[in-house]
Amino acid sequence: MVAALVVAAPASGSGKTTVATGIMAALARRGTAVAPFKVGPDYIDPGYHTLAAGRAGRNLDPVLVGEDRIAPLLRHGAVGAQVAVVEGVMGLFDGRVGDGHGSTAHVARLLGAPVLLVVDARGQSRSLAALLHGFRCFDPGGGPVEIAGVVLNRVGSPRHEAVLRAAAEEVGLAVLGALPRHDGLVVPSRHLGLVPAAEHGAAARAAVDAMAALVAAHVDLDAVAALARPVAPGPVWDPVVAAPVAGEPVVAVAGGAAFTFGYAEHIELLTAAGARVVVVDPLRDEELPEGCAGLVLGGGFPEEHLGELSANASLRAAVAALAGSGAPVLAECGGLLYLCADLDGAPMCGVLAGSASMTGRLTLGYRAAVALSATPWRPAGARVAGHEFHHCAVTPRAGATPAWAWRGGEPEGFVAGGVQASFLHIHPAGDPDAVTAFVAAAAAR
Repeated sequence: MVAALVVAAPASGSGKTTVATGIMAALARRGTAVAPFKVGPDYIDPGYHTLAAGRAGRNLDPVLVGEDRIAPLLRHGAVGAQVAVVEGVMGLFDGRVGDGHGSTAHVARLLGAPVLLVVDARGQSRSLAALLHGFRCFDPGGGPVEIAGVVLNRVGSPRHEAVLRAAAEEVGLAVLGALPRHDGLVVPSRHLGLVPAAEHGAAARAAVDAMAALVAAHVDLDAVAALARPVAPGPVWDPVVAAPVAGEPVVAVAGGAAFTFGYAEHIELLTAAGARVVVVDPLRDEELPEGCAGLVLGGGFPEEHLGELSANASLRAAVAALAGSGAPVLAECGGLLYLCADLDGAPMCGVLAGSASMTGRLTLGYRAAVALSATPWRPAGARVAGHEFHHCAVTPRAGATPAWAWRGGEPEGFVAGGVQASFLHIHPAGDPDAVTAFVAAAAAR
């Protein structure tokens, strides 16, 4: 039975990624087996969590997978671990706009896990007591969450720390750490947040090392570990949802620095359904694997690697040939851009009748989508919960068949033969039957 602790904050930018990643790494380096998790559909923080804990960072998102799968997914991802550290998203009660569904508080309640609150202490002293009291007492309808301790971040001086500790004591909360201002700890970012660890290379490891050292020096790790509470016994999520298909079809999954967005459960589900999964790096590999019968192109930052992607004409031609043969091809966001005729003028795979371009506008949010066109793995009319997160646009050409409708019925994406490509990110654990059907379609080739 694993114990769990949630690291949250009053708002984005408070330092919870630094503290959560630092706790994961510092605990792991002293011999504790840590299972890392992230609330919400974030793809980037789990990459740093993976480096910190030495095991796959995973996501917990009730909007995308349903409330009933949250604890089973944690139990699955925490097999063999002593403690699960769950980094929150945004502010503690921020989730789906309008109702807070999928918030950090929601996930903490589903797990029965206590919360360690990270507070940016800049510009406040005794007012911290009011902030902590408000967060501790607020009940948005699902019941209060247990805030079990506080870590102060960006503390200005020993005197500042003493005043803040006294303020927390006034409301009965223990301060388990006080981090000084740490302007030297900077992880590169771009338009969608931090640069993924897979792109940042050795510098990502250096950043995790710095977070671990900062937390180890200024946080009471024993007290933090003691806060974690065992998650109640119950079912463990299992990627095996049906008998695996025969033939072990080869399914290529895009990886490498340009395609870093994906969920660990996707490959587990593909494998459990009978596929032989081969990771392909479109920046390096010039061919698809021998016998390739299906292709998954997840999201990422292809726009940051345009020259290399475009120069790899051999792989682009192989992808176009596979798609043209009718093989199942699933592309999400960055994968959509790669399948277009071009991205900002650079030739891409030319599978889809559309041109892609980067814009200055962020499109972000959960989407309730309905399939407008059938694919080999999902019928027309199927409803899914997904997420959209990008700074780009695709201009379709006449005659394009849309994949989805959302935002009041607006069509989006493409279906062409065995290809489905769109800006919609779907967590495969929320729709595992579609993964099995995808592998079956590959096996039928």
